[in-house]
Amino acid sequence: QMAYHLARMEAHLLLTARTEAKLQKVVKRCLELGAASAHYVKGSMEDTTFPEVVVKEAENTWGGLDMLILNHIGYTYFNYFNGDVGHVRKLLEINFLSYVAMTVAALPMLKESGGSIVVVSSMAGKTGSPFTAPYSATKFALDGFFSSLRHEFIIDKVNVSITVCILGYIDTENAVRAVSHAIRGTPAPKEECALEIIKSGVLRRRELHYPSWTVGSLLLLQGVAPAFLDSLIRSNYKVENIRR
Repeated sequence: QMAYHLARMEAHLLLTARTEAKLQKVVKRCLELGAASAHYVKGSMEDTTFPEVVVKEAENTWGGLDMLILNHIGYTYFNYFNGDVGHVRKLLEINFLSYVAMTVAALPMLKESGGSIVVVSSMAGKTGSPFTAPYSATKFALDGFFSSLRHEFIIDKVNVSITVCILGYIDTENAVRAVSHAIRGTPAPKEECALEIIKSGVLRRRELHYPSWTVGSLLLLQGVAPAFLDSLIRSNYKVENIRR
C-alpha cells in the first residue's frame, strides 16, 4: 500500500521482499499507477549481508536516496511465550538488527540528500501486551535505538529525520490472520495507514500514532495509570481462544 501511494506521487521506488512473484506484481502495479521507476531486490533479512545489497542497488540505480522506509518483520507466533530463546534471537536479527544495518548502509546517501528514515513500529513497542513477547521485544529495541539516534543527529546537526510509526491493529492480511480470533475490536484500514506513514516521513514528524485517537489514548494512560492500562489491554483479548 505504501508503494502504491508513492507510485501515484511519481516516486522512484526500490522494493524488497522474500517472494519474487509478489514483488513482480507490486512493481508492475506501481508502474501502472505512475511511478517514475520501480525496481525490486528479492531476498531475506535473515541474511546479514542483504541490507547492504539492497542499499547498494539503490546507489547503483539512482546514485542517491531520499527516504528509507523500514517495514519488514520475521514470522513469529501469537501465543504464550514458549521459552524458545533461539526464536527471540532470530527475530531480533530480522526485526531489529537488519533495521540498524540498513540505516548504517543508507546513511551516507541520506545525509547527502537531507533525507528521512521511517521506522514502522507498533504499540507493542511502547507497552507490553500478552502473547507477543518476542515480537514486542524487537519493537521496544527499535524505539530505543532510533530515539537515541535521533538525539545524536540533532546534536551533530545531521539533517536526516527519524520518524517512528506507532501502529495499532491494522487490517493487513498477516495481522488479521494471526490475531483476529483473539482480539476484540475492528482493525484500522491499511490503505489509510500507509498514507499516514508516508505523510509523517515527508513532514519529518518525530512519531506517528495510528489510529491517532486509540494509540494516543493508550499512550496517555501509560503515563498516568499504567496498571489500569495493563488491565484494559488484557480485557481486549479473548484468552479462551488462545491455545498453548
